[in-house]
Amino acid sequence: MKYTYYIADVFTKQIFNGAQVAVFPEAEGLSQQQMSLIARELNLTESVFLSRTESKKNHFRMKIFSPLTEIDFAGHPIIAAAYVLAACGQLKLEDTYTPVVFEQNTGPVQANVTSTEGKPSFVQFTRTVSPIVDFFAPTEGELASFLGIEEAHIDAKKYCTRLVSCGMPYLIVPVYYYETVRNAVFNLSAWSQSIAPQTAAQEILLVSPKTPYQDSDFAARLVGPNIGIHDDPPIGTAIPSLAAFLCSFEHMQKGTYTFAVQRGNEKMRRSVLNLEMDHKGEDTLTIRVGGEAVKVAEGTMFIPEI
Repeated sequence: MKYTYYIADVFTKQIFNGAQVAVFPEAEGLSQQQMSLIARELNLTESVFLSRTESKKNHFRMKIFSPLTEIDFAGHPIIAAAYVLAACGQLKLEDTYTPVVFEQNTGPVQANVTSTEGKPSFVQFTRTVSPIVDFFAPTEGELASFLGIEEAHIDAKKYCTRLVSCGMPYLIVPVYYYETVRNAVFNLSAWSQSIAPQTAAQEILLVSPKTPYQDSDFAARLVGPNIGIHDDPPIGTAIPSLAAFLCSFEHMQKGTYTFAVQRGNEKMRRSVLNLEMDHKGEDTLTIRVGGEAVKVAEGTMFIPEI
């Protein structure tokens, strides 16, 4: 059978930037095994398979696969899927804001597509998380050693390093300078000799409140023992933990905050993620994550029956 798919660059408005996501808008009939094989064939970070829910309008079942495994929840596919559906006319844009629901393995996710002159221009989804914040962290000397940065560049005044989990634990390390985020080099040997592995986090999120770009408030980058030294992977799954991290400090008064977080640079597929969070000082935290996308490719895949 023939299946049409699209490739979208997500959290960017320029092609060849952001994160690449493949979207199959009409994936009815594909088995789990076929989806897994397709994702492996395309070899993108995420491939998305959508099927309509007959009883509900603008409601889709979403399955997400990396080249290695199925993913229960991810944010980039929501932006990509909503944008592709709207751009291809399979999601009718009836007003300035069009709601759409994606049923992921973890449950339904509500999103809204903003349209400009009848075309999708921005997608935002809402998620409520139950963060766990742990103050246990390696010393600044240990952090500096396995991140390959200057100890004096680690922020221990306005912020401090904390372990935060919204399902997946991240060791979040605030630093003063954008250059520190970009120039960090993970050292596995120093990591192994520190107390860091005891935190259970396998990924470290470096964050700086300084960025040379006018459209962003924070610069962020993921490093870790399972990430290549020169890799700069998407940070979408870490955004809820970043929001909880910011809300864990006393100087953050209750209220609604809006930030733009950028990863990468002109040479590393730069992305901009828009984060809005409702800080109420409660056990749960509601966040809204949004961004732009652009369609860069369309293809047909011939899938034999298995």
